[in-house]
Amino acid sequence: MKTGEKPRLLILVGPTAVGKTAFSIECAKRFDGEILSADSMQIYRGMDIGTAKVTPEEMQGVPHYGLDLVDPDQPFTVADFQKYADGVIRDMHSRGKLPIVAGGTMLYVKALTDHLDFTPVRIVPEVRDELSAFAEREGAAALHKRLQEADPKTAERLHPNDTKRVIRALEVYLSTGVPMSESYQEEPTETKYDHAVYGLSVEDRQVLYERINRRVDIMVEQGLLDEVRRLLDRGYHRDLQSMQAIGYKEIVDHLEGRLTYEEAVEAVKQGSRRYAKRQLSWWRRETQIKWFDVMQTTSEHRLQEIERWAAGII
Repeated sequence: MKTGEKPRLLILVGPTAVGKTAFSIECAKRFDGEILSADSMQIYRGMDIGTAKVTPEEMQGVPHYGLDLVDPDQPFTVADFQKYADGVIRDMHSRGKLPIVAGGTMLYVKALTDHLDFTPVRIVPEVRDELSAFAEREGAAALHKRLQEADPKTAERLHPNDTKRVIRALEVYLSTGVPMSESYQEEPTETKYDHAVYGLSVEDRQVLYERINRRVDIMVEQGLLDEVRRLLDRGYHRDLQSMQAIGYKEIVDHLEGRLTYEEAVEAVKQGSRRYAKRQLSWWRRETQIKWFDVMQTTSEHRLQEIERWAAGII
């Protein structure tokens, strides 16, 4: 890598079940690339089926990074991902490989494209205590409503039941006076990578939802129930951030008697569809993304379009 030369970076985004994994592998084979997952749930070891983690067979020999980084009870922040990803991207670039980022975790991608500075903010301990007491007293919905009033952008991307992250967002606001969505310092004119962002979508929302439902059915067939049972047997409890992931919390509810098996599977499908809707809402605000409808374009068409960027034509 030449001194001062920015690594080139291809980023593929889009909602769950749209086909990012398969297409990223096609891109890697076409452009001599390697793949970095930007999925905040695929970092956890032992959480494979419910996160739709790519299998060794599906990789087709293409190196993948960002998988199985920590155990389900270990913390891993966006700042941790940013630091890890930068090392991986620069290593790929130094070996002449095209780094390809593929994933659906919005803030992970934004941490790369916008060069967010995750300098820790000073949190007042009493604020967390007050918020925790409020959540216990008034419930998750009331806590989320407070976040909507203080920081609508962050509230939009956080599920009302994700109490831990809602409290964290409110902590930042109440301790600093600045919403979390505005507290990350960005470099508006200088980013670390020469990147292009392409999005895969299915404009017919019903078709997308059918793909999501089918993916959940496949997870069930592959043994999602047994995977969650193994995690619980290893001591990973429902209150962990990792176990709040869609596909895991619902199955835990079934295993602990709160839902029937059929209700749990339907809840996974519904949660996945809602998540896809939030992903699309987030990505549609990003004007830099070039979109492909996977039902209206062929894989070869998409590859040729990206090839123009890779060749420096666009």
